[in-house]
Amino acid sequence: MDVFDILDRLVAFASVAGEPNGDIAGWIASYLKERGAKVILLPGPEGDRSNLFATIGPADVPGYILSGHMDVVPAGEPQWTSDPFTLRRQDERLYGRGTTDMKGFLAAALAAVPALTKLRLARPIHLAFSYDEEVGCRGVPHLIARLPELCAKPLGVIVGEPSGMRAVRGHKGKAAARLTIHGRPGHSSRPDLGLNAIHAMASALSAAVSEAEQLAQGPFDPIFEPAYSSLQAGVIAGGQSVNIIPDICTLDLEARAIPGVDPASLLAPVKARAEALVPQGYVVGWTPISAYPALSLPRDAALAALLCELTGEAPLAAVSYGTEAGLYQAAGIDAIICGPGDIGRAHKPDEYILADELAACQRMIEVLGARCAA
Repeated sequence: MDVFDILDRLVAFASVAGEPNGDIAGWIASYLKERGAKVILLPGPEGDRSNLFATIGPADVPGYILSGHMDVVPAGEPQWTSDPFTLRRQDERLYGRGTTDMKGFLAAALAAVPALTKLRLARPIHLAFSYDEEVGCRGVPHLIARLPELCAKPLGVIVGEPSGMRAVRGHKGKAAARLTIHGRPGHSSRPDLGLNAIHAMASALSAAVSEAEQLAQGPFDPIFEPAYSSLQAGVIAGGQSVNIIPDICTLDLEARAIPGVDPASLLAPVKARAEALVPQGYVVGWTPISAYPALSLPRDAALAALLCELTGEAPLAAVSYGTEAGLYQAAGIDAIICGPGDIGRAHKPDEYILADELAACQRMIEVLGARCAA
C-alpha cells in the first residue's frame, strides 16, 4: 500500500473524538504487525478507546517517537462538497476530514514502515498514536505514563501536527473549564422569590473580561501571536423563557498561557468570583474540560538541530495552536512539532492535504530511519 491507499483507509474511519476507536486502532495495529513492527494497544480508562504504541528496532535503546492522534473533529458542516469520510483526490489535493489534522501524518508514517523495517536500526523508531486529542489531549497522558515499561527513554518526540513540514519549537499551554451556577426558579413577576442564575453569572463573566484585559498588559513573550496569555468566555447558556427566573446558567472558559505560566491559574479569578456567590444561596459547580502545558524547546536542543537537518530549515520559534508535545516535554522528553499540511485548512469543510506534502513527510521519516540505522 502506498501513502494514498493508507490515507484512503484512515479517512474512511469516522474516528470522531469522544467516540470508540477500536476500528481504526485495530486496522493500524494489523497493518503494523503484518510488516514486522512490535505493536501494543493500550486501552484507556473509558474502556472503548485505545492508544497505540509500536516499535521498529531495539526497544531497550533510546530512539525517537513519531507522535500523532487518530481522532478527528466532527464533520457536520453543510458546506462539504463531498463525503468527508471518503477520500477524494482532485489534482494534487486530497480532500477528507482529518487529511491535514492529522491522518496525513499517520499515513506518511505508516507508509514509511516497510522501508524502516528493512533497515537494521541501531536506534528504534516508535509510533505513538493517541485518542481524544481533539477534546483536550485526554488520551495521550495514559500512553506517556506507560512509556517506561514500553521503551528506553526516547531521545525525542516528533509530533506530526500540520506545520507545513517546518519544525516548531514552542506553543502556549491551555486550560478550559465549565462553570455552572444553579439558582432558584420562579415567575418573573416575583424576582424577590427566586435566584436568577444568569444575573449571577454576569458577575463571573465580568471577572473573565477583566482578567482578559489584565493579561493583555503582560507579561509578554515576543515569539507568540499575541505575545501575552489570554482568556476568553467561549460558550454561555441558560434560561428557558423570558418570564421564568432562570435557575441554571453555564459558562465555558478557555485560557492560553505563555511558557512559564500555569494556564489553569489564569481561570482562578473567575472561579473565585463565582464561589463568592454561594452565601447568597447559589450552588456553584466547576468542571475542568481540558488542560495541557506549553511547549518550549530550547533553540540549541539536539532535537531542534536534528529537525533542521531533516527538513533543511531552521525550526520556527512558535505557533499559536496547541499540541500533545507539551505533555511529552512535561514528562521529561524533548518534543518538537513537524508534520504535513497547513493548520489553516483544519477543522473546516473540504479539509485537504497536498500530495507533495505527504511525500515530503514520508521522505523525512525514511531519512530519520537511515540516521538510526546501524
